[in-house]
Amino acid sequence: MKVKAGVLAAVLGLLAAAVPLLAHHSFAAEYDATKPVTVTGTVTKMEWMNPHARFYVDVKETDGKITHWNFELGAIPVLLKQGWRKDSLKAGDQVTVDGSRAKDGSTTGNARSVKLADGRRVFAGSSGGDGAPNQ
Repeated sequence: MKVKAGVLAAVLGLLAAAVPLLAHHSFAAEYDATKPVTVTGTVTKMEWMNPHARFYVDVKETDGKITHWNFELGAIPVLLKQGWRKDSLKAGDQVTVDGSRAKDGSTTGNARSVKLADGRRVFAGSSGGDGAPNQ
């Protein structure tokens, strides 16, 4: 009986340890590197949280319609090494984002680089692409 309880405890422990791994995804699972996207618009929100920071951009189309984009950035430690700060993007900032579009074709993307309101172009800490911003 003790052996069965020990095996059950070990199995449950392994399953519990695997749950965080399931929550994290690879770049290739969600984004398509062959579908590059460049958008220019107004930041509406910045979420500085783990496992990836996110920000939202409203883009005014030629017909006047507003398209809402959701971009994933890299992990917070990677962003900090790239010169990002929690307040690098603020609601109302005008930005240009280069990245890869979601495989499902939605207005979701993985940012590769972001041209900030002050004109600086910063690497977005993404796991996709070539790892360096376009200058």
